[in-house]
Amino acid sequence: MSGPKTHSWIEGLNVYTAGKAKTKGIAKAVKLSANECALGPSPMAVKAYTDAASNLHRYPDPAYSDLRAALGEKYNIEPDQIVCGVGSDELLRLACHAYLKPGDEAIFPAHSFSMYPIAIKSVGAKPVEVDDVNYRADVDNILNAVNDRTRIIFVANPNNPTGTYIPSSEIERLWENIPDHILLIVDAAYAEFMNRDDYDAGIDLVKKSNNVLMTRTFSKLYGLASLRLGWGYACREIAQTIDKIRDPFNVPSSAQIAGVAALKDTDFQEKVLDHTTKWREWLESELNKLGLKVIPSSTNFILFKFEDPAKPALDANNFLTKHGYILRYYSDQGLGNFLRLTIGTENENREVITLLKKFLEE
Repeated sequence: MSGPKTHSWIEGLNVYTAGKAKTKGIAKAVKLSANECALGPSPMAVKAYTDAASNLHRYPDPAYSDLRAALGEKYNIEPDQIVCGVGSDELLRLACHAYLKPGDEAIFPAHSFSMYPIAIKSVGAKPVEVDDVNYRADVDNILNAVNDRTRIIFVANPNNPTGTYIPSSEIERLWENIPDHILLIVDAAYAEFMNRDDYDAGIDLVKKSNNVLMTRTFSKLYGLASLRLGWGYACREIAQTIDKIRDPFNVPSSAQIAGVAALKDTDFQEKVLDHTTKWREWLESELNKLGLKVIPSSTNFILFKFEDPAKPALDANNFLTKHGYILRYYSDQGLGNFLRLTIGTENENREVITLLKKFLEE
């Protein structure tokens, strides 16, 4: 007997590969593989989360009113144009569900977030990867790939896993040169770490468009990765469309309450930003001194390449893992000789450099 048969595009779907959290034989390995906050969660968010425990028997606010109001106030945007989800990943999938069908195409740059092709394929559409340039999204390459089947374009800005960004003028040039029926998704998961004058997370573009969705997350700067809280901002029509197809109670009360508190915890935000900037610069300098090729980052992680064939990234990854440090090794995405390092605590950062130096000198 045979059971139910799924769609052909589901059968061949890859499962998202997360950064490793454990290594055999080491009880407390240092996880620097998932771009998590080096300083932990926002203390104000922790207190709010703990205080919410007595109401676990209540369903969450299905409209996440307080969270949308807090986001609207912080970013000076319209709360009724905000959608929230189980991480920004859910919003990416919902956008594909809403705007793609079998036979449609969606474009994304090479060396970008691996959830894009998974979300695209999950609805039977075709993922179209275009070349980047110097590990940055290239607007001309994206535009050259647009055809009458294109329905969505994904651009992560800043980008994961490269850490690079493109200026807001390039994002706007992309938007100005695509038809209105194509949805441009600006994935700004790392926007909080940006301090460049030529950068905008996508808010200004959303305000003057009817075909742009900006997505954000509480997992990075705010340290709430385990709560899986993300949000998006778009014109009312797009926001209402996504709202129609999400689960009615998709964001738990605890996540909503912690998110509101985290937005208010500006002291913690500044502390994380100062720490990230300081140690990103230090790590990039030290990695360069070791002769490794560093991709300049605007995020809380650094991608770097092993160019000596006698000292490949795989061996470095195994060496670090054996000593209790887990980085992100890419066996695919054209990054087979790279490692990605999440910025950790001072001691963790120093120890990673010490271990890398030892590996390269052996």
